[in-house]
Amino acid sequence: MVKTNNSLTRRALLAQGASVGGLAAMSITIPGAALAQSFPRRPITLVVMYSAGGGTDSIMRKLADEMARAQGWTITVVNKPGAVGGVATQYVSAARPDGYTLLGAANYNRFVRVLGHADFVPWRDWLPMKAADAPASWSVRADSPFQSMEEVIEEAKANPGKLTISTSGTGGVWHEVSLIIANMAGIEMKYVPYKGGKPATLAGLQGETDIAGGGLHEHIDLIRSGEMRNLCHASSADVTLKDGRVLPSIGGILPETQKILPVGATYNFMVPRALPPEVLQQLVDAFRAAATSDGFKEMMAQNFFQPGLLVGEEADRQGALMEAMTADIFNKNRDAIGADIRTAEELGLPAPEDFDNWWPPQGYVAPPIS
Repeated sequence: MVKTNNSLTRRALLAQGASVGGLAAMSITIPGAALAQSFPRRPITLVVMYSAGGGTDSIMRKLADEMARAQGWTITVVNKPGAVGGVATQYVSAARPDGYTLLGAANYNRFVRVLGHADFVPWRDWLPMKAADAPASWSVRADSPFQSMEEVIEEAKANPGKLTISTSGTGGVWHEVSLIIANMAGIEMKYVPYKGGKPATLAGLQGETDIAGGGLHEHIDLIRSGEMRNLCHASSADVTLKDGRVLPSIGGILPETQKILPVGATYNFMVPRALPPEVLQQLVDAFRAAATSDGFKEMMAQNFFQPGLLVGEEADRQGALMEAMTADIFNKNRDAIGADIRTAEELGLPAPEDFDNWWPPQGYVAPPIS
């Protein structure tokens, strides 16, 4: 039982209040060192922008687990899907910028601005920390008449817009990469949206679409079992399975795609750049440790994710480039997207071919981290 001392005088109470007030003032005037030493003092919440069970959710939960394990932190993961990441982004934006609410994002969160769901600049107003990439994949069911990507291209050229390919949603990453591949191949496809990568994969497996579009990590178990056949993927090189089967990179089929490979999904923690620099640094250090941990590396190898740790100006640059590419391809395929799409000019971005001369843009400031 806790005993209470009731003999405090009014003067003592006032003195105690002054002392507490002094401490509070000190924490406001010199927050850096004190905040860094005490962070985190309570559980951290990681808000994942896509549904549970998908590639983004799996990656985010594994990173959170490795961070918590290494740092002794408590991290709670919640899912808030919707508006291609816009719902989760708005939720984290509304939270107090103290490092206790993080965004579990994919693809540098670049779709929300291009599709008009938000006005912030992902690579300038937020700090992205990239852990891994997931190359895109086109696969067919085992009894499909198509044995190779070359046969698909030939058929699509003979019958424009006839062949169907599933995507995880209109305006999402697998839709975008399919548009990029089709444009480079000079073919027209019919894109059929589903609510996530798993339903899109099942659509191809069950014959609802001619081709399953998605990530190699979403197809690989069905490819290994022989239920699906991989036509191509967007890794930078061919992939050889343990049984000797070779999964072909699109770079060997369409040499013009080599300049953009690997291409697909990217997995990022994102935090508001307005966080105190000392807290930013602690989060970055913890993220780096998690992204290079043995447990995370093992998960990536099992699922054909590719390591791709980027933090700081390199991550900002890649995020800006990918946003420029998205604006370019979506504006070239407005009918397939079916939404109000902002142009690169409206977003203050260059055409992808002019990006190297544009970066860094006027006024850009690199994040305050080592």
